[in-house]
Amino acid sequence: MPRFCANISMLFKELEFPERFEAAAHAGFKAVEIQFPYTWEKGRLAQIAQHAGVEVVLINIPAGDPEKGDRGIACLPSRVPEFRDSIAQALEYAKALGCKQVNCLAGVTPPDVQVATLHETYVWNLRYAAVELARHGMTLLVEPINTRTIPGFYLNNSAQALALMDEVGAANLKLQYDLFHMRTMGDDLAGTLTANIARIGHMQVADVPGRHEPGTGEIDFPPLFDLIDRLGYKGWIGAEYAPAGRTEDGLAWVREYL
Repeated sequence: MPRFCANISMLFKELEFPERFEAAAHAGFKAVEIQFPYTWEKGRLAQIAQHAGVEVVLINIPAGDPEKGDRGIACLPSRVPEFRDSIAQALEYAKALGCKQVNCLAGVTPPDVQVATLHETYVWNLRYAAVELARHGMTLLVEPINTRTIPGFYLNNSAQALALMDEVGAANLKLQYDLFHMRTMGDDLAGTLTANIARIGHMQVADVPGRHEPGTGEIDFPPLFDLIDRLGYKGWIGAEYAPAGRTEDGLAWVREYL
């Protein structure tokens, strides 16, 4: 049966962030994922998660300053030193939280840098990050994101991400497959899952087009969940969506899996 974790950066926003661990556990989730935990003291978060009885299964590497338009910095040649510092910070938090997977956001393509330079920078940054994470037995993830939600995002389809992974050539580099983003980009979800399940380290779900809970849009999720189960996927599937109402009121889709 598929294993679902709660993205507590997006779910349970009725509560203050530290209270969301307990709320996720009360709802039946055994694990949580956090987009950016860095404004909170890592030791305190670890204690809260342990007290709630939930595993932290995913965090993102620091992605720059969102107030200035940053959505990741891994492909940006002018920010390589900052990227390396962000890897060190992500490792500190991942170790404290007992988290074994870290996601790397590529960033938005700047207008004044050649695509070849962005690609070369991204490859070398991923190789560096993969080596650093491997020292601690951790997996590095790359996530393609649709260009409607984030215009100009550099890594924006599954074929591009898989080719990138081939070029980087790191055994601990996996694909984070977000069904919302890839359906928005026109991906054949079932086909991609079937062909690449062994290369997927983590998944996330939200419905299209509203990015609300499964069952509110056009994706037929139950057959996809059955397919994921038949394919033998053992990783987590993150509930990363904007609830249409109160989080608790929109969890009917996941009850049978918890």
